[in-house]
Amino acid sequence: MAAAWDLIAQGHEVVLYEAEDRVGGLAGGFKDETWDWELEKFYHHWFTTDAEILKLTEEMGVRDKVMFPRPKTSYWIDGRLYRSEISPSAIFLPLPLLAKLRFGLAGVFMKLTPFWKPLEKITAHEWMLRYMGKPAYDKFFRPLLIGKFGDHYQKVNMAWMWARVKTRSLKLGTFEGGFQAFLNTLADAITKKGATIHLNTPIQSIGTQDGKPTLTINGETHVFDRVLATTSPGLLLRLAPELKAQEYGRKIGELKSIGALCVVITLKHQLLTDGTYWLNLPATSPNKNESRFPYLALVEHTNWMDRSHYNGDHILYCGDYVPADHEYFKLSPDELAERFIATLPTFNPQFQRDWIKKYWVFRAPYAQPVPYVNHSQKIPPLETPLPGVYWASMSHVYPWDRGTNFAVELGRRVAKLMIGSVDS
Repeated sequence: MAAAWDLIAQGHEVVLYEAEDRVGGLAGGFKDETWDWELEKFYHHWFTTDAEILKLTEEMGVRDKVMFPRPKTSYWIDGRLYRSEISPSAIFLPLPLLAKLRFGLAGVFMKLTPFWKPLEKITAHEWMLRYMGKPAYDKFFRPLLIGKFGDHYQKVNMAWMWARVKTRSLKLGTFEGGFQAFLNTLADAITKKGATIHLNTPIQSIGTQDGKPTLTINGETHVFDRVLATTSPGLLLRLAPELKAQEYGRKIGELKSIGALCVVITLKHQLLTDGTYWLNLPATSPNKNESRFPYLALVEHTNWMDRSHYNGDHILYCGDYVPADHEYFKLSPDELAERFIATLPTFNPQFQRDWIKKYWVFRAPYAQPVPYVNHSQKIPPLETPLPGVYWASMSHVYPWDRGTNFAVELGRRVAKLMIGSVDS
């Protein structure tokens, strides 16, 4: 949609095809019949540093609907909650004084250095052991890396970690009505400018005809001047089999990724009574059955957003990242939810099963690229070898992490390439 915004502005005819029943992809939401606002299927927020998304809201004339409250984020360490953002409580972190100093200096370096290229030549695991020190790494970042990347945690490069720290802000942002409201507003804006959006319309294949790209939809072939695919690597190879025999296709096939899942729960009462919005949970093993907690993050959305938007419900996310072939993708929604719900008394001894009003389970097999050492050299170009076909994916926002801000930046960047190729 970000690409469409710029393509339409240059006078091009634009058609968007979406397989789901609403726009937005992983940033999309859902809505209980009793709520006024939409809720994201996968927890989501903007940072005050997200210049691209904020610029787009300015151009759309809806910047006044973006809000940035400051929530409380915490670590769960040795049975206690510790503030994880910059705050005076940092002096009480459970570390020896020297380890605390190294922890702080490493964090300052990541926040201030603009040079990420040298950092992709080393893994986050190696860099943090060397510069942050084993006590701080073992207590804070190793458990988070294990929880996020599982068996891959020692292979993820340091540029990815740098980007996670570099762009963070203490205030976290959302759009009035939820992210789906923003996505719908953007969809309405581009359709009013002349774009056509087809929902519930999956693409069957991407091909070529007489030097032009084609899309097969409902068994019919349509010819276009340019095609932009925003799919996962695996789906692109299935849709465009002509790429498989080429070097470009080989590079696509070598990209690694993991999936994401969220169990969203509405409660009658507040769970994290200290007001924590985001609670990072430690993982001691890539095997979920061997760690104390079977998921990575506990997010109490209504400790950040006013629950009056959600009919007074207290809303929890239990979120995790796992490979697409993991057990969590095979369990029934009820089985997965019950496994996660069983941990809730740990955070509030008063919790009772009858606090739960409803729950929903959302799963996405492609949600997080896994960047190994020298990852920038392994990303295929935006322009594919198929004439007129472009591919922009979460892998292309590297070194930044996937999110709507960098999706907008990427969409607008690939639109420039498409426009330039037409003009030339």
